[in-house]
This record gives sequence, C-alpha cells and structure tokens, in this order.
Amino acid sequence: MKNSTENTLIAASLAPWFTVNNGKKAIKFYTAAFGAVEKYRMESPDGGMVVKLAIADAEFWLSAEKEEKEDSNTQALGGNSIRMILTVPNPDALFEQALQAGALEVFPIGEEHGWRLGTLEDPFGLHWEIGHPLL
Repeated sequence: MKNSTENTLIAASLAPWFTVNNGKKAIKFYTAAFGAVEKYRMESPDGGMVVKLAIADAEFWLSAEKEEKEDSNTQALGGNSIRMILTVPNPDALFEQALQAGALEVFPIGEEHGWRLGTLEDPFGLHWEIGHPLL
C-alpha cells in the first residue's frame, strides 16, 4: 500500500517556532550567539511580532509570548523536552561564541558516539546541541 503523502510531498521542511518572553532580546542573542540572520519580520500595532531567522540554511521562527490567559492549557516547553541540534563545521568556535553571548554550558564540547558536540542552554531555557558528525 502506498503512503497517501508519497506523491504530494515533493519537498518538505520542518522549522521550529520558539515563543519566548522577550522577542527583541532573543533576536539579539541568536544573532550574537549563532550568527543568525533575520529573513522575515511582521509586526503588529499592539507590539507583537513574528520573525524568521536563519543560521546558514537552518531556519526557525520566533515570536514573543502573549499575556497568559487563566483558561489556557498550554504548557511551557524547553530544557530537556525540546532540544535543537545545530550541525556546523566548527562546533568549538560556535559553542564559545554562544557562551560569550550569554548561553550556559550544560555539557562541554567533546567527542562521543561518533559526534563532536556540546550542549548549551540559551537565556530562554532552550537546549542547543552544537556539533558535527565525525564520520
């Protein structure tokens, strides 16, 4: 039996969307830490914004957290529940750059399981594994 999406999905991509409590601070951090470039921005009159950032060809979206509603059942995710794996040619340099920009070291750069990588926590509680395969 054929997968029903087999012929309809010629190309696909998946980009994370982070909702943080301070969008402008996040943009500054990701630019300084990872060399992210702003690709798209939409601002609303009430101060809200949605921004698409790219680290080389890796794109992600960012928006500022809206005021929490008492009847909301959304749950904050981060830390160990969501991790980004950013594959780069020189993880040591980018890891250090991110530390200088305000990230916290969770696990130092090292070699294990066929990868050279380390783990950081950004100022918004998200974990980033920075590395590349050794193969």
